[in-house]
Amino acid sequence: MNAAKRQEIFTRLKAANPRPTTELAYRSPFELLVAVVLSAQATDKSVNLATQKLFAVANMPQQFIALGRSGLQKYIRSIGLYRTKSKNLVAACKILIEEHRGEVPRTREALERLPGVGRKTANVILNTAFGEPTIAVDTHIFRVANRTGIAHGKNVLEVERKLLKFVPEEFHRDAHHWLILHGRYVCKARKPDCPLCQIRDLCEYPKKTARREE
Repeated sequence: MNAAKRQEIFTRLKAANPRPTTELAYRSPFELLVAVVLSAQATDKSVNLATQKLFAVANMPQQFIALGRSGLQKYIRSIGLYRTKSKNLVAACKILIEEHRGEVPRTREALERLPGVGRKTANVILNTAFGEPTIAVDTHIFRVANRTGIAHGKNVLEVERKLLKFVPEEFHRDAHHWLILHGRYVCKARKPDCPLCQIRDLCEYPKKTARREE
């Protein structure tokens, strides 16, 4: 795929959705951190249902520590891996208080030191909470980048680096959101909805689904 195609792809995605954002519900960097940690191997919808009740009683690190693992688990039991996630969140809150005065840090290194926070989560926080031009690569973005030809890679880190290299800089801030939404609702895993795809003519995926009958 050449630079002109990539430019046109993101121009179209931007025209269709000028201000994309996460579908996770949050009101502060800390709430976003919690939501993203909970979203691992879970849907945004299920996370939002849980955090709606959780954030009503606890939305600061001190309050999470006061709840403790067992108290926190009562609110997130419906989410997969809730025991591990509750353990990580309480431990992360202790680090936030001890090392960052209860605030979510703004550097990748500090974020990745928090239990339950890997590179993808750190990228989401940096991008969505603090406006950094990072590109978090999850399964949706990995699939879309490889299928379309925007950025081929054998693993998420390789795809991330190629996206940062090949996606025009003007689109870096929102590229992550456009790609994840495209993968979630159009370029789906089992059967991509190519007839409705706004970048169908630019996509290099050889197994496009056929057009629907008029």
